[in-house]
Amino acid sequence: MKKEIITTLNAPAPIGPYNQGVKVGNTLYISGQIPLVPSTMELFSGTIKEETQLVMEHLLAILEAAQMSFENVVKSSIYLDDMNNFGEVNQVYGAYFDNDTAPARETVAVKTLPKSVRIEISMIAVK
Repeated sequence: MKKEIITTLNAPAPIGPYNQGVKVGNTLYISGQIPLVPSTMELFSGTIKEETQLVMEHLLAILEAAQMSFENVVKSSIYLDDMNNFGEVNQVYGAYFDNDTAPARETVAVKTLPKSVRIEISMIAVK
């Protein structure tokens, strides 16, 4: 199958050898998103809730560029530098999904993330 590269100016440009999203057939793989401001590529520093919301908006922009929505997401991976932030992250993340149709997910605490951010989220969606 041919892969289609998905890009949008409404999410941060890649900072390495990867793409924002890659669609193969009906499946979209979205690279991990961190709280960068797309227009400046500067780190956004706010509360963990604000950072999570920005990351979710990046993910939404990439989904929309592929003509999908959060309803199409089947798998999410959340990486946190501190599991003590889980409750606040979960609250923001959960607002984007219906509990009855929410995707599979794991949340993992890691030692460090790119650019020393506190959160990174990647997704897989199917249309």
